[in-house]
Amino acid sequence: MKVPSREEAWALVREYISSENLLKHVLAVEGVMRHFARKAGEDEEKWGVVGLAHDLDYERYPDQHCAMTEKILAERGWPDEYIRAIASHGWGICTNVEPVTLLERTLYTVDELTGLVTATALLRPSRSVLDTEVGSVMKKWKQPRFAAGVNREVIERGARMLGVEIPLVVADTIEGMREVASSIGLSGGGAPAPLGE
Repeated sequence: MKVPSREEAWALVREYISSENLLKHVLAVEGVMRHFARKAGEDEEKWGVVGLAHDLDYERYPDQHCAMTEKILAERGWPDEYIRAIASHGWGICTNVEPVTLLERTLYTVDELTGLVTATALLRPSRSVLDTEVGSVMKKWKQPRFAAGVNREVIERGARMLGVEIPLVVADTIEGMREVASSIGLSGGGAPAPLGE
């Protein structure tokens, strides 16, 4: 079974997603997944591709989220391991696929968390993740009305599965997002890099 390249994954994402915010989200998740993979000595390319493709169906098929991605990727001949990992990020919400591998548990945890970090960064005068600190994100964490769409229970459950305290997951998520800050529009001043580059 052919392993999808980053270029193939990005082309597929562009085929199914036109929303700039959603594109920035999948790029943020890709960046964070690559960071976690490097830290764990795992396959950065695989983790990045899974992160990039995880919301493939969300814009077109929100009511069939994850299920349509499974179908699309299976038709394209993607490896079962990639498809299962992507399906597992919807565990308890839209799928029954429980995250069991380190890759799956990481994706499950950081998907929602990137949203909270983004919202916190956008409140800063710099509108940048480059100077966003863990303490700022944790302060916002305690305000349920802030970024109310972020499912904090999912993040808590994911952190427990990873055996890591939430502030540490937040720190690594910020690190991963800093690496792609320009392409997700969170680098502060200057023109953002073209999406996906």
